[in-house]
Amino acid sequence: HYFFYIGGNDSAETVFIISEEARRANFQLKCFHIAKTIDNDLRENDHTPGFGSAAKFVAMAVMGDDLDNRALAGVKIDVVMGRHAGFLTAASSLARVRPSDGPHLIYLPERPFSLKRFAADVQNVVNRLGRCVVCVSEGICDANGDPIASKFIKEKDSHGNVQLSGLGALGDLLVGAIKARTDISRVRADTFGYLQRSFPAIVSRADAREARQVGVEAVRNSLKRDSGSIAIKRKPGGKYRVYFECVPLKNVAKATRHMPDEFINKDGNDVTQAFIDYARPIVGDLPKIGRFKRVAVRDVD
Repeated sequence: HYFFYIGGNDSAETVFIISEEARRANFQLKCFHIAKTIDNDLRENDHTPGFGSAAKFVAMAVMGDDLDNRALAGVKIDVVMGRHAGFLTAASSLARVRPSDGPHLIYLPERPFSLKRFAADVQNVVNRLGRCVVCVSEGICDANGDPIASKFIKEKDSHGNVQLSGLGALGDLLVGAIKARTDISRVRADTFGYLQRSFPAIVSRADAREARQVGVEAVRNSLKRDSGSIAIKRKPGGKYRVYFECVPLKNVAKATRHMPDEFINKDGNDVTQAFIDYARPIVGDLPKIGRFKRVAVRDVD
């Protein structure tokens, strides 16, 4: 008589459907959705379990990728998960410590993507720095709202969505666009794929703590109500604090939320400080990468 289902918005829709069917059949069944999605795209939530740890993986991977790019120059493109929302790709911005650090360009599904503009942006960064690190959401769309990747990927998942993750086709397309539209010779791409959501060695402490707590709250709420989804809310103020609220299933089911406008820069190729302030306490501490400092040496007789 109890059904707890962990997952994202499609999972929330499943719980909602089962709950409604049980109600119509007059069958006593308590149905609760426990939030978990690295995409961070559930409505009613400030953020979701899974996002903090996956975001930490992305930020750390890009930190290392930026060092590699400094050594070899050229252009490096990283394709990150995010079908409709760019939160995870945006987390790559946490890799920056110094002004010249990558990623130098970030592209999200919330803004129309143009191959022509993309190539020009990359060329501008290369002209300025001699290199460029780019992070791109797998779900970037054209001006009509059609995913760029859907033009050459036909495989679909169990929910009817075009299978965007785990394939290198988008990265290859972007590499080809730069080579065709610029004179940059060294261009490489990696698709982070499923590792970013399942790497056990990189875990956000806040994420692990909150992931357990949403499960606890689901059980507690099942003792006093029939259904709901456990949402994470952020308390106002400068200090990072959260609380948990049981919200109606229909408020979370199926539909997704997107990156707020104030998190995306006006050119649509980067994030703002507001996003960094939002994401940093969820992700937690990142490695400190040291560098040699140049010092003046005075000849001594």
